[in-house]
Amino acid sequence: METGWIMVMAIVALVAGLALLANEAVRHVRQRRLESRLIDRALLVPPAGGAQEAEEGEPHGWKVVMQWLALLGKRFESSRIGQALITPEDRLLLGQINRNTGEGRAMFLGLRLALAMAVPLPAILWFAPDGATAVVVFIGAAAFGLIAPKLVLSMWAKRLRKRADDELPLLIDLLRLLQGVGFSVDQSLQMVADRFQEAMPLLSREVGDANALYLRGRSRMQSLHRLCEFDNDGLKSLVQILVQVHEHGGAVQEPLRQFGDRLREQRKLRMREQSGKLSVKMTVVMMITLIPALMVVLAGPAVISLVASMATFKGH
Repeated sequence: METGWIMVMAIVALVAGLALLANEAVRHVRQRRLESRLIDRALLVPPAGGAQEAEEGEPHGWKVVMQWLALLGKRFESSRIGQALITPEDRLLLGQINRNTGEGRAMFLGLRLALAMAVPLPAILWFAPDGATAVVVFIGAAAFGLIAPKLVLSMWAKRLRKRADDELPLLIDLLRLLQGVGFSVDQSLQMVADRFQEAMPLLSREVGDANALYLRGRSRMQSLHRLCEFDNDGLKSLVQILVQVHEHGGAVQEPLRQFGDRLREQRKLRMREQSGKLSVKMTVVMMITLIPALMVVLAGPAVISLVASMATFKGH
């Protein structure tokens, strides 16, 4: 029991020390930002309103927590711990949720480190281990704190990939329709981003971001590269079609129609495969749930008759 309490005190001291360091760093950053805002606003507006607006722009609540996590992550991002915890797979997942930036990676790393330090404390208090068990609980809780953010990130990225796959056929049909009425590729993409946000919330936002990058000077391939990060063969093929048409010209309506038909056939085959797997699973479920009921209905009268006959034979 003494070992467990020693580890609890050590964890509390470690968390308190890191919290003090992070609080000091946040205060220093906020002070520098406030001074910068005051100087900038003093050059543009009267000084009386500059301080009040700067105070209103200060982060509160969850913004302070996110800022603290980002500062913690930046502290360790260039170290060996940061390089070990931010793997290429993590960067790919962060890219799929549009968070593969310096701020996003630092926040993700800070969250993993914070949970790895915070989770062991309630775990030790809850299980109250002793001796070697305390070490096992500590290591297991710290490992859970490190793994949990990655699991959540994987589920988030998987959900976005599913949404992108569901919205892809509608995107292809809209591009083909807009091409049929005389729109160019750029006009079609702009129309999709501006007018179809409710029908395609994910892909319309991504297309809008791609249009913004293209207007800033990026090439069409560079601007649409974000769509290729969803690990979807259909989106990659669509990007290749759009880039080829943009660079070499030509009609895109017929390739889009053929691509849409091929995509629908693939979806039909995938649905048939899923239905086949589901029927096999339902067979197992039916065997587990229906066989006992069938045995009662079919064998029940025979068992009752057998019991009655045995009772009669025993009476004689």
